[in-house]
Amino acid sequence: MEVTVRHNPAFAVGRVALAGGEAVRVESGAMMATSDGVQIEAKMEGGLLKSLKRATLGGESLFISTFTAPPAGGWVDVAANLPGDLIVGQVSPDQPINVTRGSWICSSPGVELETKWGGFKNAFGGEGGFLIHAGGQGTLVMSCYGALETYQLAPGERLILDTGHTVAYSADVQMGIRKAAGGIVQSLKSGEGLIFEFTGPGWVMAQSRNPSAMITWLTQALPFSRQ
Repeated sequence: MEVTVRHNPAFAVGRVALAGGEAVRVESGAMMATSDGVQIEAKMEGGLLKSLKRATLGGESLFISTFTAPPAGGWVDVAANLPGDLIVGQVSPDQPINVTRGSWICSSPGVELETKWGGFKNAFGGEGGFLIHAGGQGTLVMSCYGALETYQLAPGERLILDTGHTVAYSADVQMGIRKAAGGIVQSLKSGEGLIFEFTGPGWVMAQSRNPSAMITWLTQALPFSRQ
């Protein structure tokens, strides 16, 4: 499959071009349009328990939609729920990718998705402690909220990044977590929760907007929250 991204960086749409009989697995609700003749099948990939784990812990949907092109080929357009960019990456057995909660959009059938523990996060923060580990072989499409920033880390180089701004990172990067400010009181005063500490070599992708912060702002601003 080949992916072309258009309308980026603010309102990106990815067109997945499929050869005859080729398939793509798409996050539920991420499909925008398809060409004529493309077949769709929604099911719980990996069985009930694995699907529940991915949905409950990894922030993805319980069902995954598989789109299969007719003999003449076809295409599927995909888009994220929030405005921002789409990132196309390649996964291989020696180069898996760790994707944070809610950033997976679609992938080729050879990409294996597994929910893994990504480190404990602040209970006040809204980010879950799990991430999606994308292994196997194939193409992976991820989303970010806002603009995308990619950091290339040299061996031993460190990066401090807010948990809510993290999109994905390479498997060779070492990741730790700590409070943004000393103690719970200081964290609440600063408005920050916990932060990631990444150590190179490798790369880290970040988004310029924080989905959890937007949810918090909307909850405070909407009329029903003040009743």
